[in-house]
Amino acid sequence: MNLAANRSRLMHLGKDIALKWAETRQQWKDEKAREFERKYMSELDAQVDKAAAVIEKLDVILTKARRDCE
Repeated sequence: MNLAANRSRLMHLGKDIALKWAETRQQWKDEKAREFERKYMSELDAQVDKAAAVIEKLDVILTKARRDCE
């Protein structure tokens, strides 16, 4: 299990989604777009950051556990 690679992929995909949303937002400018952004996009960005931090901590813990078992 390569957690560092998974964390990197998660961060990359989060940025890709944000870029796609920015492109979509150029065309979709009504109240529903603002609601979607508040309800989903803002939360998604925060959750990606939290998940990446947890994956990083988990990687440190698992690396230590592997070393301790050797």
